[in-house]
Amino acid sequence: MDEKREEAGSGWGRWGTPQHARPLPDAVAKLLKQVFEVTPPPAPVPLDAVTAPAPPLPEAALAALTAVVGAEHVHTGAAARAAAASGKSTPDLVHQRGGELPALPGAVLTPADHDQVLAVLAACAEHRLAVVPLGGGTSVVGGLTPQADGYVTLDLRRLDRLVSVDPVSRTAVLQAGLPAPRAEELLAAHGFTLGHVPQSYEYATIGGFAATRSSGQASAGYGRFDDMVVGLTVATPRGTLATGRAPASAAGPDLRRLFLGSEGAFGVITDVTVRVRPVPAQRRYEGWRFESFADGTAAARRLAQDGPRPTVLRLSDEVETMLGAAGRGRGDGGCLMVVGHEGADVARAAADTAAVLRECGGQELGPEPGEQWAAHRFDAPYLRDALLDAGAFAETLETAAFWSALPGLYDAVREALFGALPVPSMVLCHVSHVYETGASLYFTVVTAYPDEPVARWRAAKEAANDAIIAAGGTISHHHGVGTDHRDWYAREAGPLGIDALRGVKHALDPAGVLNPGILLPLDPS
Repeated sequence: MDEKREEAGSGWGRWGTPQHARPLPDAVAKLLKQVFEVTPPPAPVPLDAVTAPAPPLPEAALAALTAVVGAEHVHTGAAARAAAASGKSTPDLVHQRGGELPALPGAVLTPADHDQVLAVLAACAEHRLAVVPLGGGTSVVGGLTPQADGYVTLDLRRLDRLVSVDPVSRTAVLQAGLPAPRAEELLAAHGFTLGHVPQSYEYATIGGFAATRSSGQASAGYGRFDDMVVGLTVATPRGTLATGRAPASAAGPDLRRLFLGSEGAFGVITDVTVRVRPVPAQRRYEGWRFESFADGTAAARRLAQDGPRPTVLRLSDEVETMLGAAGRGRGDGGCLMVVGHEGADVARAAADTAAVLRECGGQELGPEPGEQWAAHRFDAPYLRDALLDAGAFAETLETAAFWSALPGLYDAVREALFGALPVPSMVLCHVSHVYETGASLYFTVVTAYPDEPVARWRAAKEAANDAIIAAGGTISHHHGVGTDHRDWYAREAGPLGIDALRGVKHALDPAGVLNPGILLPLDPS
């Protein structure tokens, strides 16, 4: 068996890889020293210095799994197992940098196709061995850390094909392990795009998008990923379940919805049939200034409800706008809205949108702020790495609510975070996705690297989670549930809802081997 898996540990202790690192803007570095008095933490522990015990797998189970995927696709080296053991939340990175790891998988398996996934699940069920599906490894909510004494990771990277394109229906079948950038390349060769570009885009996979109900930065125009999915193929310990045979149906409850957002707890998604659209002929991004977050939110609501609705619509609050402006050497004040249009005639769409925004009190800033956002739309996780390197702790959380509840939710989360975080701290926020009935709020926290940083963040996160539930928000809009949100998801769904989902899990996974403790609390019975 290979002791070192190719590319294992790429991005260890950071987002992406070192060659893609971004430096902190000078103004931000100066702010850190003046306001937070940061000092760099100890040097990170490199991956090759991580030690791990021998794989805690029964010999019979390891032999059965090896028979399914082949010895060359069973990875038991410490580096491969450590790299698969956690995601990319800031606590994950802190643990990795300190060499403090959760329980590692006994092995990382790379099956070739749906049938091998089925066979792996059957073997795991037989040997009562937990199994965690892995796509791009970009979970930021503890989605890769099951509650199990021993487990294996099922890495889907070899399921990486564009299976088919139906240009008449404008659908495509994509395998679950296909990385998002590669999916776009393959679709573009046929003249199509998925239009799904979340911040995790550079590393996330198609199956991960489905399993977490991802939402992309252009969701105002293209919709959420779960809106794009018209069919799924799922492997379970009891066999294959395929859904989606028509564009719409009244044939009972929609089984797709059981697996979209299920995070591997009910089955392993092996391919996804998605709606695709022609590659847009034109793209245009621009910036608008509003005097206050309330004014900008009112303008965003008007566009979302009455149109015209842009492809991209984002609104930063005063603090996020100020920090972004400082990084660009500017100081515009107010709140920045980024508006983007994609399609055949963006000039007309932009003109119609501009008329509404002017009426709402917006000040046109021209294309530069929008183009800056588009050019640096994936920078934030890299800047988090730079903040950690400098001695600052940065983390995010997100939620959503109906428009009428949004102002109270915004205030409640900020109050909860400031009440639990060290002093001084900064809390930034933006509206990242809009709907006719409401919107999402995406918060970023920056503070000096505290003593016991993970414990301090957990306390702040729990306070924010409580505030979200009390204020009528959802515990997650697009990051998913994992272990971080699981107990609050149980409160949101209610006891009867959780019992119903446990019934589904028992029907599909009677041995309880699929990602235990992720999504659903373990059944006390």
